[in-house]
Amino acid sequence: MTPEELKAACLDHHGAVEDFPFAPEVSVFKVAGKVFAITRLDEHPLAVSLKSDPDLAANLRAAHAAIRPGYHLNKRHWNTVTIDGSLGEEMVLDMIEDSYDLVVKSLTRAQRAALGG
Repeated sequence: MTPEELKAACLDHHGAVEDFPFAPEVSVFKVAGKVFAITRLDEHPLAVSLKSDPDLAANLRAAHAAIRPGYHLNKRHWNTVTIDGSLGEEMVLDMIEDSYDLVVKSLTRAQRAALGG
């Protein structure tokens, strides 16, 4: 997965936007103002931090060397995923979607309604 493909995968979700609240080189992807993905698109190897169900997060870390506790994030709820080819692209896309879905699920009914879709 290239940086452009990662960015497109994050922005492909309804209402997703890219923001730069930390630094110009740190892309933060949000829905309704809440973060679901953080990455440095110029980083080698490419990595992305994604929200995850706590039990699933621990299981993923135990099963895959490319998945580790979220860098500078709540380690219980976030994983940092290194995109080095060891994980299938479909798996990375599924983790992005899961992260987005977790954030949308946490929104108020009014916020979800404002998203449409």
